[in-house]
Amino acid sequence: MWFTLDNLATAHDTHEGAAHSSTGLSNVKLGMWLFLGTECLLFGGLISTYMLYRGRVGTGPRPSQVFDIPFTSVSSFVLLMSSLTMVLAVSSAHKRDDKSTNLWLVITALLGATFVGGQVYEFTAFYNEGMGFSTSLFSSSFYVLTGFHGVHVTVGLIMLLALRGMLKNNKVPGSRAETVEMIGLYWHFVDIVWIIIFTLIDLIPA
Repeated sequence: MWFTLDNLATAHDTHEGAAHSSTGLSNVKLGMWLFLGTECLLFGGLISTYMLYRGRVGTGPRPSQVFDIPFTSVSSFVLLMSSLTMVLAVSSAHKRDDKSTNLWLVITALLGATFVGGQVYEFTAFYNEGMGFSTSLFSSSFYVLTGFHGVHVTVGLIMLLALRGMLKNNKVPGSRAETVEMIGLYWHFVDIVWIIIFTLIDLIPA
């Protein structure tokens, strides 16, 4: 999760070509895929824990009494749209269109921030309705899973804004297109993870 922009941009300039590993992938891409692999294991554990405890409500409200599926669906749609704008940012970067790249990065960040804001609103509403972190095993596993994902989205927002600043000031070391692409891989990862989380929590009843 603490994969820095400097780690992502260690390749040579585009004209010189990136350093490649024995797999044929550049070292930067290989590093990102390995990082995302460890994240898959981490989220796999959190999702498994939630599936184990989601029926153990005990005291407090049940999920059907507090979950606002239409609101969460809209938030999910906003996050998915940010994947589209990220694709456009990567495409613009490969075309060396810095103006469009910066624009799409900002739009992606705004959509991501809207999702995080919606998640904070939902957490507040759940707490006010009696579903606190320690109310039950279900609520604890729910907050850990969704909260941890929210932290990942927030880290992605920081990376997007930092990348935009570096592009604007022409301070991106190595290949700009590859650096934008690596940030895009991370962003698509958190979007895909949310699709799985949203499906398990809101669309499949306990």
